[in-house]
Amino acid sequence: MKSHAVRSHRSADTLPREEQLAWKLAAVAADPVPVDADVAAMIANRIIDNAAVAAASLNRRPVVSARDQAIAHPFSPGATLFGLSPYRRYAPEWAAWANGVAVRELDYHDTFLAADYSHPADNIPPVLAVAQHCGLTGADLVRGLAAAYEIQINLVKGICLHEHKIDHIAHLGPSAAAGIGAALGLPVETIFQAVQQALHVTTTTRQSRKGEISSWKAYAPAFAGKMAVEAVDRAMRGEGAPSPIYEGEDGFIARMLSGPGAVYTVPLPEAGEPRRAILDSYTKEHSAEYQSQALIDLARRLRPRIGDLARVRDILIRTSHHTHHVIGTGANDPQKMDPGASRETLDHSIMYIFAVALQDGGWHHEHSYAPERARRPDTVALWHRVRTEEDPAWTRRYHSHDPAEKAFGGHVVITLDDGSVIEDSIAVADAHPLGARPFARDQYVAKFRTLADGVVARAEQDRFLALVDRLPTLTAGELSGLGFTVDPDSLARGANRGLFDRRA
Repeated sequence: MKSHAVRSHRSADTLPREEQLAWKLAAVAADPVPVDADVAAMIANRIIDNAAVAAASLNRRPVVSARDQAIAHPFSPGATLFGLSPYRRYAPEWAAWANGVAVRELDYHDTFLAADYSHPADNIPPVLAVAQHCGLTGADLVRGLAAAYEIQINLVKGICLHEHKIDHIAHLGPSAAAGIGAALGLPVETIFQAVQQALHVTTTTRQSRKGEISSWKAYAPAFAGKMAVEAVDRAMRGEGAPSPIYEGEDGFIARMLSGPGAVYTVPLPEAGEPRRAILDSYTKEHSAEYQSQALIDLARRLRPRIGDLARVRDILIRTSHHTHHVIGTGANDPQKMDPGASRETLDHSIMYIFAVALQDGGWHHEHSYAPERARRPDTVALWHRVRTEEDPAWTRRYHSHDPAEKAFGGHVVITLDDGSVIEDSIAVADAHPLGARPFARDQYVAKFRTLADGVVARAEQDRFLALVDRLPTLTAGELSGLGFTVDPDSLARGANRGLFDRRA
């Protein structure tokens, strides 16, 4: 790996393209380096993971709305949609949109946290949609996804968006565009323009994850994927983009990030170096914000030690800056303590999540968020006794570059009504590669089986899993099978009509 210093430049400096970050990202994507077998296997795991959470979310309102929008855009050759027959094809940008929402709705797929946040499996829907549309092979898809993961994860390592209240899809747009370019085998110049265009149109504020969080939280990554598809299409037609997008005098660093004096360091593989960043990422066992994963496991562990939860007087979670300020009381969001809050808001309240996990001894992707669950008087009482506090030691571990030290958990102190204290710590979630029960292929398959149960017929589950097992050798014709079909009568349709619906 090579570290690249990135800063803004005056227009008069005429920064050569080869020295611009977008060009370097494009060069990584265009490098035809072989994909290691363990990387290809992990890509297959994440395709299974995405399908699992898409099955569980198939009839949730935001997913239904996105699917209805995509159905209004049939196209040949096109791409497939989760739940529908592979013989029904849709415009690839709209397939990326609908499938991206299905994958993201439950906040239940993979994650990478460093200087910023990311869910790198958000790259899969747009890259797969283009691969299906363009008749690519499994090997092409694997190459594209390895590049997309590499670029997003290394941007997340080097550039913090959160401190400037920019949503993390600003790293996803460029990575998805680069991944599409890698899958298609496009030249550096074309990918360079697509990366710049994608960043330009996917820089948005973090209000999507603040205050009253709406369904746009699930749509935002799908929007980035859709924009990436369109950016590649424009670039392939010879059109340019704002440049230099990162280093320009009025560019991303100078006007959106820390300003003209700031220097960011982005690590990238050198020419010929394998793309292995996906192995630094991790998936979720629980359908909740990643920074709550370890704390759910800790609540599960603490439950038998407490006994009567009515005796709990106070719960203090000492944790990292990010956990305290994003999903903790440091966010200063009253909505995070509101029993009438949306699912998306509760997903970003560690106070609620820890209270429910403590009461139930675990977490469920539907039942734990049910309105009647959030309004239970004993839950509300316990929930409102939970508070968070930043601990510099946990913040330091959160930002550590040493995998053995890096941590996303915290230390919990529970004070009972007689003044006695029960406390314990956890560094990483049980499902983390360094956790108590690391996820491997068997766990990904089990997650898919569990979430697809009652939604996808067992024979269809078997077909999909058997196909994923052969991912690197799939032919172009087989790529359309990297989804699943359900009984058409089981698919919900939106109650409200939109602009794209056909009208009498």
